[in-house]
Amino acid sequence: MSETARSRETESDTSTGLPQRRTGHAFAHTPHRSDSRTPQTPRGARQPGPGGRPGTTPPVPGRPATLLRRASSAPPSAPAPRALAAVSALCVALFALITWQVLVSGPLLTLDARLSRALVRTVPDEVTQRLSDLGNVPVAVPVLVFAVVYAARRGNRAGAAAAALAMALVPALVVPLKQWTGRPGPLEPWAAGYYPSGHTATAFVAYTAAALLVSPYLRVRWPLPLAAALTTLTAAGLILRGYHWPLDVLASLLMCTPLLLGVHRWAARPVGPPA
Repeated sequence: MSETARSRETESDTSTGLPQRRTGHAFAHTPHRSDSRTPQTPRGARQPGPGGRPGTTPPVPGRPATLLRRASSAPPSAPAPRALAAVSALCVALFALITWQVLVSGPLLTLDARLSRALVRTVPDEVTQRLSDLGNVPVAVPVLVFAVVYAARRGNRAGAAAAALAMALVPALVVPLKQWTGRPGPLEPWAAGYYPSGHTATAFVAYTAAALLVSPYLRVRWPLPLAAALTTLTAAGLILRGYHWPLDVLASLLMCTPLLLGVHRWAARPVGPPA
């Protein structure tokens, strides 16, 4: 007889039993042997995982956990240069428009005068004087100096240099514009040299640049909101006290925004770890 016991046993098993349903991708491609020996393939040697599911011996491809942790803790990237250039161009265009209106006594000055008359002396002078003093050089500049020294010692010398340069450009821009425009003040029409506001420019650049320098090293987010609040209080004090027209303050903010955007581009690159 040519048939062996093994062949008859195998034939009886396959003829009487119903085909078994195999689920899962791994079962569909796993070769089976009639002698119950493990096939000589890596896939056939895999052991089932938890819950009877087919296990996976090799590691699943993907990003390592270390890289994921580093990516989640990495600081946000700086804004795109095109966005910074677009915002700077818009601020320069609006500043040029206001300056032109001041030089030709355009219709914007009439609206500016009406707004100033409605706001001046509506708050006690004791309060507005204190707010205006926030833009004094002895008050605002030391804050920036501290931030510049701190950032330089932490290794961000480029950001510190950019902030110092922005502060140095404030008087270089404000003084010639005051002499060129010769605009009188709200309460002193006989005087000249009120456009743009030097106190607003000093407060805006000093406080905001200081916040931009220290923010990458801190785990809190209050420096920039605090700088915005100090700048707003300074501008409000100058307008309510009658030291400047509203357009004087607005022009200073527009003039200094491109300077601070340049500081932001360099200050957003911390070298040392957060404090």
